[in-house]
Amino acid sequence: MLEEAQELKKQGVDLVVGYFEPHARPDTIARLTGLEVVPRRVVDYRGSRFEDMDVQAVLNRAPQFCLVDEFPHTNVPGSERGKRWEDVFVLLDRGIDVSTTMNVQHLESLNDQVYKITGVRVRETIPDWIVQQAAEVVMVDLTPRALLNRLERGVVYHGEKAQRAKEHFFKESTLVALREFALRETAFEIESRHGAQNAGPADSTDASAESPKPPAFARELVLVYINEEPSSAALIRRGKRVADYLHGECIAVAICPGKDLSDMPAEQREALEKHLNFARNLHVKTHLFTGEDVAGDLVSFSRQQGVTQIYLARPMVKSWDRLFKRDLVQRIARLARDMEVTIVAERSTRKVGKLT
Repeated sequence: MLEEAQELKKQGVDLVVGYFEPHARPDTIARLTGLEVVPRRVVDYRGSRFEDMDVQAVLNRAPQFCLVDEFPHTNVPGSERGKRWEDVFVLLDRGIDVSTTMNVQHLESLNDQVYKITGVRVRETIPDWIVQQAAEVVMVDLTPRALLNRLERGVVYHGEKAQRAKEHFFKESTLVALREFALRETAFEIESRHGAQNAGPADSTDASAESPKPPAFARELVLVYINEEPSSAALIRRGKRVADYLHGECIAVAICPGKDLSDMPAEQREALEKHLNFARNLHVKTHLFTGEDVAGDLVSFSRQQGVTQIYLARPMVKSWDRLFKRDLVQRIARLARDMEVTIVAERSTRKVGKLT
């Protein structure tokens, strides 16, 4: 990103650095030479001082182009916006082009897979739809061995922080898996954007011609059935990712057995509402129904909407009502014989700590 910024500056582009995190890396800092850096905003929070990007200062400066490091960053509590990616949208809305950086493990749809291979739950994530809106996505590739060599030479981190990194994301097996994720995402982006470019405008030939019309494209519609269980979050990610790869749509459906959500115990209601909001943040359409016949209502709605795939979570073994939920899953599978039904098991993993 910094190298590209230096080239843009040579071309006369009015460019500033909105936020840059050097991590005390001399070779990275050297690439900043000659670039205008907007001073950070200092925030006091619980007796400590933190620094964040000063969005208003960037807007006041009004450059053509702005560099913003660490796209998934969570802003200090009390900030006008919760996430740095929201700050970037403010800059874009004001006509400022932005170049930013992130790692593949911060992609929301990969959160469960990253947790499975690392044992670390990444808390700062970016919804996939945001990355898909980027004008350009550049993958910066480095072999795991080369990256480990940089770590061992102290180029990436120093001392205890380097050792912690080697025990988590910088294990060679983990780096291989993350690199594979990045390669797959890049291939998917290329395929999606190439397909969109080749689609072109609609055929403008005479509509009165009597040539036979091709059949309509069979849209893939993935339905995810969610409830108050923690596994619903992983199910939403799974369904959205599958829908994206199939160039289809994803909807999340919850069915409340009472008249409305107020009939549910407070803890269950809050958990369900959290999952519904999570789905909306990923641009997954949500539907909430009330009724006693959960299986029948779900399958009936699926047929009305033209759903092609249904995703269900396998009932948790320790759940007090697991027998009811297991019967529910079996009933849905029996009723939806004209649809593909996938029962997703909860992935267990060892817990090796939290990486910050």
